[in-house]
Amino acid sequence: MRRREFSGQLKSARLAFALLIIPALAASLLVPASHARQQDSRPRRVGTSRATQTGSRTAQTNAAAPQRQQTPTPTPTPSTAPQQQTTGAPKLRTSPTAEPDATTHEPTEEEIEEGGVVRVESNLVNLHVRVIDRNNRPINDVTDADFHVFENGVAQQVQFVTREEVPITYGLVVDNSGSLRSQISQVVEAAKTIVNSNKQGDETFVVRFIASDEIKILQDFTADKSALGDALDDMFIEGGQTAVIDAVYLAAEHASERRKGDPTEDKRRRALVLVTDGEDRNSFYKTEQLFESLKEEDVQIYVIGFVNELEKDRGFISKSKRQKAVDLLDRMAKETGGRTFYPTSLSELPQIADEITKDLRTQYVISYKPAAAARPGEYRPVRVAVSDGRGGEHRIAVTRSGYTAKGDTAAPQTTPAQSIKSPAPARRP
Repeated sequence: MRRREFSGQLKSARLAFALLIIPALAASLLVPASHARQQDSRPRRVGTSRATQTGSRTAQTNAAAPQRQQTPTPTPTPSTAPQQQTTGAPKLRTSPTAEPDATTHEPTEEEIEEGGVVRVESNLVNLHVRVIDRNNRPINDVTDADFHVFENGVAQQVQFVTREEVPITYGLVVDNSGSLRSQISQVVEAAKTIVNSNKQGDETFVVRFIASDEIKILQDFTADKSALGDALDDMFIEGGQTAVIDAVYLAAEHASERRKGDPTEDKRRRALVLVTDGEDRNSFYKTEQLFESLKEEDVQIYVIGFVNELEKDRGFISKSKRQKAVDLLDRMAKETGGRTFYPTSLSELPQIADEITKDLRTQYVISYKPAAAARPGEYRPVRVAVSDGRGGEHRIAVTRSGYTAKGDTAAPQTTPAQSIKSPAPARRP
Protein backbone atom coordinates (compact mmCIF):
# COMPACT_ATOMS: atom_id res chain seq x y z
CA MET A 1 0.00 0.00 0.00
CA ARG A 2 2.81 2.35 0.89
CA ARG A 3 4.69 1.25 -2.22
CA ARG A 4 1.74 2.26 -4.39
CA GLU A 5 1.47 5.65 -2.66
CA PHE A 6 5.16 6.25 -3.12
CA SER A 7 4.93 5.27 -6.78
CA GLY A 8 2.02 7.60 -7.28
CA GLN A 9 3.89 10.46 -5.63
CA LEU A 10 6.91 9.80 -7.85
CA LYS A 11 4.77 9.92 -10.97
CA SER A 12 3.22 13.18 -9.78
CA ALA A 13 6.70 14.66 -9.20
CA ARG A 14 7.92 13.58 -12.65
CA LEU A 15 4.84 15.11 -14.23
CA ALA A 16 5.36 18.38 -12.41
CA PHE A 17 9.04 18.46 -13.42
CA ALA A 18 8.13 17.83 -17.05
CA LEU A 19 5.60 20.61 -16.95
CA LEU A 20 8.35 22.95 -15.73
CA ILE A 21 10.97 21.83 -18.31
CA ILE A 22 8.81 21.96 -21.43
CA PRO A 23 8.15 25.77 -21.33
CA ALA A 24 11.85 26.40 -20.78
CA LEU A 25 12.81 24.27 -23.74
CA ALA A 26 10.19 25.96 -25.89
CA ALA A 27 11.57 29.39 -24.95
CA SER A 28 15.11 28.36 -25.79
CA LEU A 29 14.00 27.21 -29.21
CA LEU A 30 11.96 30.34 -30.00
CA VAL A 31 14.68 32.96 -29.20
CA PRO A 32 17.10 32.04 -32.07
CA ALA A 33 14.23 31.92 -34.49
CA SER A 34 13.08 35.39 -33.44
CA HIS A 35 16.65 36.69 -33.61
CA ALA A 36 17.06 35.26 -37.08
CA ARG A 37 13.85 36.98 -38.19
CA GLN A 38 15.16 40.28 -36.85
CA GLN A 39 18.39 39.88 -38.85
CA ASP A 40 16.45 38.93 -41.94
CA SER A 41 14.40 42.12 -41.60
CA ARG A 42 17.49 44.33 -42.41
CA PRO A 43 17.93 45.46 -46.05
CA ARG A 44 20.23 43.22 -48.02
CA ARG A 45 22.86 44.28 -50.59
CA VAL A 46 22.59 42.77 -54.00
CA GLY A 47 25.28 40.19 -54.60
CA THR A 48 27.02 40.60 -51.25
CA SER A 49 28.51 37.16 -51.27
CA ARG A 50 32.28 36.97 -51.66
CA ALA A 51 31.98 34.83 -54.74
CA THR A 52 29.63 37.32 -56.39
CA GLN A 53 31.88 40.30 -55.51
CA THR A 54 34.96 38.53 -56.85
CA GLY A 55 33.20 37.69 -60.06
CA SER A 56 32.01 41.28 -60.46
CA ARG A 57 35.52 42.69 -60.02
CA THR A 58 36.90 40.19 -62.48
CA ALA A 59 34.26 41.13 -65.03
CA GLN A 60 35.01 44.83 -64.62
CA THR A 61 38.75 44.24 -64.98
CA ASN A 62 38.27 42.16 -68.09
CA ALA A 63 35.98 44.81 -69.57
CA ALA A 64 38.46 47.62 -68.92
CA ALA A 65 41.51 45.74 -70.15
CA PRO A 66 40.62 45.78 -73.85
CA GLN A 67 39.85 49.48 -73.63
CA ARG A 68 43.31 50.22 -72.27
CA GLN A 69 44.85 48.16 -74.99
CA GLN A 70 42.90 49.98 -77.70
CA THR A 71 43.89 53.45 -76.45
CA PRO A 72 47.16 54.43 -78.21
CA THR A 73 49.88 56.39 -76.45
CA PRO A 74 49.50 60.02 -77.59
CA THR A 75 52.37 61.28 -79.77
CA PRO A 76 53.26 65.01 -79.47
CA THR A 77 52.55 66.79 -82.74
CA PRO A 78 52.84 70.48 -83.66
CA SER A 79 49.60 72.36 -83.23
CA THR A 80 48.59 75.47 -85.08
CA ALA A 81 46.00 76.37 -82.44
CA PRO A 82 47.18 79.01 -79.94
CA GLN A 83 47.90 77.49 -76.58
CA GLN A 84 48.79 79.08 -73.29
CA GLN A 85 52.52 78.83 -72.86
CA THR A 86 53.37 77.93 -69.32
CA THR A 87 56.90 76.81 -70.14
CA GLY A 88 59.42 77.57 -72.85
CA ALA A 89 60.19 80.73 -74.76
CA PRO A 90 57.20 82.89 -75.75
CA LYS A 91 56.16 83.18 -79.38
CA LEU A 92 54.98 86.17 -81.38
CA ARG A 93 51.52 85.12 -82.49
CA THR A 94 49.99 86.52 -85.67
CA SER A 95 46.36 87.21 -86.46
CA PRO A 96 45.17 85.21 -89.51
CA THR A 97 44.19 88.46 -91.25
CA ALA A 98 47.51 90.22 -90.56
CA GLU A 99 49.48 89.11 -93.61
CA PRO A 100 52.44 91.39 -94.44
CA ASP A 101 52.84 93.22 -97.73
CA ALA A 102 55.15 91.63 -100.27
CA THR A 103 58.67 93.03 -100.07
CA THR A 104 59.56 95.27 -102.97
CA HIS A 105 62.73 97.22 -103.65
CA GLU A 106 62.22 100.94 -103.31
CA PRO A 107 64.31 103.01 -105.74
CA THR A 108 66.73 105.50 -104.19
CA GLU A 109 66.56 109.23 -104.71
CA GLU A 110 69.86 109.23 -106.59
CA GLU A 111 69.71 109.85 -110.31
CA ILE A 112 70.28 106.53 -112.06
CA GLU A 113 70.39 106.03 -115.76
CA GLU A 114 68.27 103.20 -117.09
CA GLY A 115 70.34 100.05 -117.04
CA GLY A 116 72.82 101.71 -114.70
CA VAL A 117 74.56 100.08 -111.77
CA VAL A 118 74.27 100.97 -108.08
CA ARG A 119 77.42 100.17 -106.10
CA VAL A 120 76.80 99.16 -102.50
CA GLU A 121 79.52 98.79 -99.89
CA SER A 122 78.56 95.56 -98.10
CA ASN A 123 81.16 95.88 -95.32
CA LEU A 124 80.10 99.26 -93.93
CA VAL A 125 78.58 99.93 -90.53
CA ASN A 126 75.65 102.32 -90.70
CA LEU A 127 74.67 104.41 -87.70
CA HIS A 128 71.42 106.33 -87.42
CA VAL A 129 72.32 109.46 -85.47
CA ARG A 130 70.12 112.14 -83.97
CA VAL A 131 71.86 115.43 -83.07
CA ILE A 132 70.35 117.62 -80.34
CA ASP A 133 71.27 120.54 -78.10
CA ARG A 134 71.14 120.54 -74.31
CA ASN A 135 67.39 121.24 -74.42
CA ASN A 136 66.77 118.18 -76.60
CA ARG A 137 66.03 120.27 -79.67
CA PRO A 138 67.12 118.76 -83.00
CA ILE A 139 70.05 120.29 -84.87
CA ASN A 140 69.94 119.91 -88.63
CA ASP A 141 73.01 121.82 -89.90
CA VAL A 142 75.84 119.47 -88.91
CA THR A 143 78.51 119.03 -91.60
CA ASP A 144 80.30 115.80 -92.45
CA ALA A 145 83.53 117.03 -90.88
CA ASP A 146 81.76 117.68 -87.56
CA PHE A 147 81.16 113.97 -86.94
CA HIS A 148 83.73 111.79 -85.19
CA VAL A 149 83.17 108.04 -84.78
CA PHE A 150 84.99 105.85 -82.25
CA GLU A 151 84.80 102.06 -82.16
CA ASN A 152 86.38 100.30 -79.19
CA GLY A 153 87.80 103.74 -78.34
CA VAL A 154 89.63 103.98 -81.68
CA ALA A 155 88.83 106.77 -84.16
CA GLN A 156 87.27 105.52 -87.40
CA GLN A 157 87.31 106.99 -90.88
CA VAL A 158 83.84 108.12 -91.89
CA GLN A 159 82.95 107.16 -95.46
CA PHE A 160 79.59 108.86 -95.93
CA VAL A 161 77.20 111.15 -94.05
CA THR A 162 73.71 111.57 -95.43
CA ARG A 163 70.64 113.33 -94.18
CA GLU A 164 68.17 111.91 -96.63
CA GLU A 165 64.77 110.67 -95.55
CA VAL A 166 65.27 106.94 -95.85
CA PRO A 167 62.29 104.57 -95.52
CA ILE A 168 61.29 103.45 -92.03
CA THR A 169 60.20 100.04 -90.81
CA TYR A 170 58.68 100.33 -87.36
CA GLY A 171 56.32 98.60 -84.98
CA LEU A 172 53.67 100.03 -82.69
CA VAL A 173 53.90 97.87 -79.55
CA VAL A 174 51.06 98.71 -77.17
CA ASP A 175 50.45 97.41 -73.66
CA ASN A 176 46.83 96.24 -73.38
CA SER A 177 46.94 95.27 -69.70
CA GLY A 178 44.71 96.75 -67.04
CA SER A 179 47.29 99.40 -66.10
CA LEU A 180 46.46 101.35 -69.30
CA ARG A 181 42.69 101.11 -68.90
CA SER A 182 42.15 104.85 -68.60
CA GLN A 183 44.60 105.77 -71.40
CA ILE A 184 43.93 103.22 -74.14
CA SER A 185 41.58 105.38 -76.25
CA GLN A 186 43.99 108.32 -76.38
CA VAL A 187 46.93 105.97 -76.98
CA VAL A 188 45.18 104.53 -80.03
CA GLU A 189 44.56 108.02 -81.41
CA ALA A 190 48.20 109.02 -80.84
CA ALA A 191 49.33 105.86 -82.65
CA LYS A 192 47.10 106.77 -85.58
CA THR A 193 48.81 110.18 -85.70
CA ILE A 194 52.16 108.44 -86.13
CA VAL A 195 50.74 106.12 -88.81
CA ASN A 196 49.23 109.02 -90.75
CA SER A 197 52.70 110.56 -91.11
CA ASN A 198 53.99 107.51 -93.02
CA LYS A 199 55.55 108.24 -96.39
CA GLN A 200 56.23 106.18 -99.46
CA GLY A 201 58.36 103.16 -98.64
CA ASP A 202 57.49 103.16 -94.92
CA GLU A 203 56.18 99.96 -93.33
CA THR A 204 54.43 99.50 -90.01
CA PHE A 205 53.28 96.54 -87.92
CA VAL A 206 50.99 96.59 -84.87
CA VAL A 207 51.42 94.46 -81.73
CA ARG A 208 49.21 94.22 -78.66
CA PHE A 209 50.64 92.52 -75.61
CA ILE A 210 49.70 91.49 -72.11
CA ALA A 211 51.32 88.37 -70.66
CA SER A 212 54.01 86.20 -72.28
CA ASP A 213 51.38 84.00 -73.93
CA GLU A 214 49.45 86.98 -75.28
CA ILE A 215 51.87 88.89 -77.56
CA LYS A 216 50.11 89.17 -80.89
CA ILE A 217 50.59 90.91 -84.22
CA LEU A 218 47.25 92.47 -85.14
CA GLN A 219 48.64 93.73 -88.45
CA ASP A 220 51.96 92.73 -89.97
CA PHE A 221 54.23 94.94 -92.13
CA THR A 222 52.10 97.10 -94.40
CA ALA A 223 51.92 100.56 -95.95
CA ASP A 224 48.09 100.44 -95.83
CA LYS A 225 47.11 103.13 -93.32
CA SER A 226 43.51 101.94 -93.29
CA ALA A 227 44.53 98.40 -92.31
CA LEU A 228 46.79 99.78 -89.57
CA GLY A 229 43.96 101.95 -88.25
CA ASP A 230 41.64 98.94 -88.13
CA ALA A 231 44.24 96.96 -86.18
CA LEU A 232 44.62 99.77 -83.65
CA ASP A 233 40.84 99.93 -83.27
CA ASP A 234 40.86 96.22 -82.36
CA MET A 235 42.85 96.85 -79.20
CA PHE A 236 41.13 96.27 -75.86
CA ILE A 237 42.12 96.00 -72.22
CA GLU A 238 42.52 92.56 -70.71
CA GLY A 239 43.80 91.24 -67.39
CA GLY A 240 47.14 89.48 -67.14
CA GLN A 241 50.72 89.59 -65.84
CA THR A 242 52.38 92.23 -68.05
CA ALA A 243 55.43 90.98 -69.97
CA VAL A 244 57.12 94.16 -71.24
CA ILE A 245 60.54 92.57 -71.74
CA ASP A 246 59.15 89.65 -73.75
CA ALA A 247 57.11 91.98 -75.96
CA VAL A 248 60.11 94.19 -76.79
CA TYR A 249 62.39 91.18 -77.31
CA LEU A 250 60.04 89.57 -79.86
CA ALA A 251 58.99 92.80 -81.60
CA ALA A 252 62.59 94.03 -82.05
CA GLU A 253 63.57 90.66 -83.47
CA HIS A 254 60.60 90.82 -85.85
CA ALA A 255 61.49 94.34 -87.03
CA SER A 256 65.14 93.46 -87.63
CA GLU A 257 64.29 90.44 -89.77
CA ARG A 258 62.33 92.48 -92.31
CA ARG A 259 64.30 92.91 -95.55
CA LYS A 260 67.32 91.39 -93.84
CA GLY A 261 70.18 90.51 -96.17
CA ASP A 262 69.22 93.08 -98.80
CA PRO A 263 72.27 95.41 -99.12
CA THR A 264 70.13 98.10 -100.74
CA GLU A 265 68.14 98.30 -97.48
CA ASP A 266 71.08 98.78 -95.10
CA LYS A 267 70.20 102.42 -94.48
CA ARG A 268 66.53 101.70 -93.75
CA ARG A 269 65.65 102.76 -90.24
CA ARG A 270 64.03 100.20 -87.98
CA ALA A 271 62.25 101.26 -84.83
CA LEU A 272 59.69 100.38 -82.19
CA VAL A 273 57.25 102.76 -80.56
CA LEU A 274 56.51 101.17 -77.18
CA VAL A 275 53.53 102.30 -75.11
CA THR A 276 53.44 100.88 -71.56
CA ASP A 277 53.61 101.66 -67.87
CA GLY A 278 56.95 99.85 -67.84
CA GLU A 279 56.20 97.47 -64.97
CA ASP A 280 57.31 94.01 -66.02
CA ARG A 281 55.59 91.38 -63.91
CA ASN A 282 56.24 87.99 -65.48
CA SER A 283 58.52 87.88 -68.54
CA PHE A 284 60.27 84.73 -69.69
CA TYR A 285 63.38 86.63 -70.78
CA LYS A 286 65.56 88.36 -68.21
CA THR A 287 66.60 92.01 -68.50
CA GLU A 288 70.17 91.21 -69.57
CA GLN A 289 68.94 88.73 -72.18
CA LEU A 290 66.87 91.53 -73.70
CA PHE A 291 69.81 93.93 -73.94
CA GLU A 292 72.12 91.26 -75.32
CA SER A 293 69.56 90.70 -78.06
CA LEU A 294 69.18 94.43 -78.74
CA LYS A 295 72.94 94.66 -79.31
CA GLU A 296 72.45 92.45 -82.35
CA GLU A 297 69.45 94.32 -83.72
CA ASP A 298 69.76 97.81 -85.21
CA VAL A 299 66.33 98.83 -83.90
CA GLN A 300 65.70 102.16 -82.18
CA ILE A 301 63.16 102.15 -79.35
CA TYR A 302 60.92 105.12 -78.62
CA VAL A 303 58.96 104.86 -75.39
CA ILE A 304 55.76 106.48 -74.19
CA GLY A 305 55.76 105.56 -70.50
CA PHE A 306 52.71 105.97 -68.29
CA VAL A 307 54.58 105.48 -65.02
CA ASN A 308 52.84 108.05 -62.84
CA GLU A 309 50.33 105.59 -61.40
CA LEU A 310 53.03 103.18 -60.24
CA GLU A 311 54.08 103.22 -56.59
CA LYS A 312 56.92 105.63 -56.02
CA ASP A 313 57.67 104.65 -52.42
CA ARG A 314 60.76 102.48 -52.30
CA GLY A 315 61.39 99.64 -49.89
CA PHE A 316 64.16 99.42 -47.34
CA ILE A 317 66.46 97.78 -49.90
CA SER A 318 64.68 97.60 -53.26
CA LYS A 319 63.75 100.40 -55.65
CA SER A 320 60.17 101.56 -56.06
CA LYS A 321 58.06 100.09 -58.86
CA ARG A 322 58.12 103.45 -60.63
CA GLN A 323 61.91 103.75 -60.46
CA LYS A 324 62.37 100.19 -61.76
CA ALA A 325 60.10 100.96 -64.70
CA VAL A 326 61.86 104.25 -65.52
CA ASP A 327 65.30 102.59 -65.33
CA LEU A 328 64.19 99.84 -67.73
CA LEU A 329 62.56 102.17 -70.25
CA ASP A 330 65.39 104.72 -70.16
CA ARG A 331 67.95 102.01 -70.79
CA MET A 332 65.96 100.65 -73.76
CA ALA A 333 65.97 104.07 -75.39
CA LYS A 334 69.56 105.00 -74.53
CA GLU A 335 71.22 101.81 -75.74
CA THR A 336 69.30 101.81 -79.03
CA GLY A 337 69.53 105.53 -79.83
CA GLY A 338 65.85 106.14 -79.17
CA ARG A 339 64.02 108.39 -76.76
CA THR A 340 61.62 108.26 -73.79
CA PHE A 341 58.53 110.34 -73.11
CA TYR A 342 56.71 110.38 -69.77
CA PRO A 343 53.41 112.24 -70.24
CA THR A 344 51.79 113.73 -67.19
CA SER A 345 48.58 114.39 -69.10
CA LEU A 346 46.81 112.65 -71.99
CA SER A 347 46.68 116.01 -73.75
CA GLU A 348 50.46 115.68 -74.36
CA LEU A 349 50.08 112.60 -76.59
CA PRO A 350 49.52 114.40 -79.93
CA GLN A 351 52.69 116.47 -79.41
CA ILE A 352 54.65 113.37 -78.38
CA ALA A 353 53.48 111.56 -81.51
CA ASP A 354 54.62 114.51 -83.59
CA GLU A 355 58.06 114.56 -81.95
CA ILE A 356 58.56 110.83 -82.49
CA THR A 357 57.69 111.28 -86.15
CA LYS A 358 60.21 114.12 -86.52
CA ASP A 359 62.92 112.13 -84.72
CA LEU A 360 62.45 109.21 -87.07
CA ARG A 361 62.63 111.48 -90.10
CA THR A 362 65.35 113.98 -89.20
CA GLN A 363 68.39 111.81 -88.58
CA TYR A 364 71.82 111.50 -90.08
CA VAL A 365 73.11 108.22 -91.46
CA ILE A 366 76.86 107.82 -90.87
CA SER A 367 78.64 105.02 -92.72
CA TYR A 368 82.15 103.88 -91.89
CA LYS A 369 84.41 100.90 -92.47
CA PRO A 370 85.90 99.57 -89.21
CA ALA A 371 89.68 99.89 -89.02
CA ALA A 372 90.02 96.46 -87.34
CA ALA A 373 88.29 93.25 -88.27
CA ALA A 374 85.64 92.02 -85.86
CA ARG A 375 85.18 88.39 -84.94
CA PRO A 376 81.67 86.99 -85.52
CA GLY A 377 79.69 87.49 -82.33
CA GLU A 378 82.08 90.11 -80.94
CA TYR A 379 80.43 93.19 -79.42
CA ARG A 380 81.89 96.50 -80.58
CA PRO A 381 81.05 99.60 -78.48
CA VAL A 382 80.50 102.70 -80.60
CA ARG A 383 80.52 106.41 -79.72
CA VAL A 384 79.76 109.36 -81.98
CA ALA A 385 80.96 112.85 -81.07
CA VAL A 386 79.95 116.12 -82.73
CA SER A 387 81.99 119.29 -82.81
CA ASP A 388 80.47 122.35 -81.15
CA GLY A 389 78.61 124.84 -83.30
CA ARG A 390 80.07 128.07 -84.60
CA GLY A 391 78.72 130.03 -81.67
CA GLY A 392 80.06 127.54 -79.14
CA GLU A 393 76.75 125.67 -79.05
CA HIS A 394 77.21 122.22 -77.50
CA ARG A 395 75.84 119.48 -79.73
CA ILE A 396 75.05 115.92 -78.64
CA ALA A 397 74.92 112.85 -80.89
CA VAL A 398 72.42 110.15 -79.94
CA THR A 399 72.85 106.71 -81.48
CA ARG A 400 73.05 103.05 -80.48
CA SER A 401 75.77 102.16 -78.01
CA GLY A 402 77.35 99.48 -80.18
CA TYR A 403 76.73 96.42 -82.32
CA THR A 404 77.42 92.70 -82.38
CA ALA A 405 79.45 91.67 -85.42
CA LYS A 406 77.87 89.15 -87.75
CA GLY A 407 79.77 86.58 -89.71
CA ASP A 408 80.24 88.97 -92.62
CA THR A 409 80.06 92.29 -90.81
CA ALA A 410 82.41 95.19 -90.66
CA ALA A 411 85.73 93.61 -91.58
CA PRO A 412 87.82 95.44 -94.20
CA GLN A 413 87.74 93.48 -97.44
CA THR A 414 90.00 93.54 -100.48
CA THR A 415 87.26 92.39 -102.84
CA PRO A 416 85.43 95.02 -104.87
CA ALA A 417 82.21 96.46 -103.58
CA GLN A 418 79.13 94.49 -104.50
CA SER A 419 77.35 95.66 -107.64
CA ILE A 420 73.59 95.48 -107.85
CA LYS A 421 71.61 96.02 -111.00
CA SER A 422 68.97 98.68 -110.54
CA PRO A 423 65.52 97.12 -111.08
CA ALA A 424 64.05 100.31 -112.45
CA PRO A 425 65.21 103.81 -113.38
CA ALA A 426 64.60 106.51 -110.80
CA ARG A 427 64.98 110.00 -112.24
CA ARG A 428 64.57 113.27 -110.48
CA PRO A 429 61.90 115.52 -111.95
